[in-house]
Amino acid sequence: MSLVALLYGKDRPGLVAEVSKWILQNSGNIIHADQHCDFQAEFFFQRVVWECPIDNKPIIGKNFSAFAKNTLGMEVNVYDTNNPLRVAIMVSKTDHCFHDLVLRFKSKELGGDLISVISNHQNLSAVSSKYELPYYFFPVTKENKREAEIKLAKHLRSHRIDLLVLARYMQVLSINFLEDWGKPVINIHHSFLPAFAGGKPYHQAYQRGVKIIGATAHYVTEELDAGPIIQQDVTRINHRHPISDLIRRGKDLEKIVLSQAVRWHLEHRILTY
Repeated sequence: MSLVALLYGKDRPGLVAEVSKWILQNSGNIIHADQHCDFQAEFFFQRVVWECPIDNKPIIGKNFSAFAKNTLGMEVNVYDTNNPLRVAIMVSKTDHCFHDLVLRFKSKELGGDLISVISNHQNLSAVSSKYELPYYFFPVTKENKREAEIKLAKHLRSHRIDLLVLARYMQVLSINFLEDWGKPVINIHHSFLPAFAGGKPYHQAYQRGVKIIGATAHYVTEELDAGPIIQQDVTRINHRHPISDLIRRGKDLEKIVLSQAVRWHLEHRILTY
């Protein structure tokens, strides 16, 4: 198997050559490399995948991190492709993204390990059992929200979860939880925000004569629905489409966009700075 490195920092001549030289000198064989320069910020970004001796992977990964930081002045993360990320899905009552993700994991289309389903409702408990997935119920109210989030963070740590996916989980995660949890959370929502916030956004869009609908997947931060965007997509509509068509098309987009975002994260293809 291979190692994947994501690195970024101030751009300067020779970075690609130095990375390639180090990998070659440490018995590695590059099988994929891609880089990007942000010329306005003068920042360099690279994702490089290389094969290396199996017995030495932990040491090589550690040494590469030290090289990238100390010699190149880069921020870096190194991943072993033989260690798939452990994923938990959070849901409420809406189930289209839930079913789509579960089936993609079951068919091995997504490269991580789906460990459990977590919800603030019991609605999807039975179908999760049919999928042979553990289902954990964390009821949330205004009065117990902080306590519930403390229990949730403890649960995620105990199950060694690496990625939390909000598959239409209809609760806002607090900054306290995000800091306590400390690992990536991916969310999906319609792309009308901030224009049509609140309930029935497709009804609002229909009344305004919107001609494009879409979906956005992003990392969750303390600023509501404003974290780094991972993937988006849109589809055109017109006056002949009833509200039911808008909702159906929106759900289709949400499934595609969320699964793509999860796939890229699991394959270590996303670099944020």
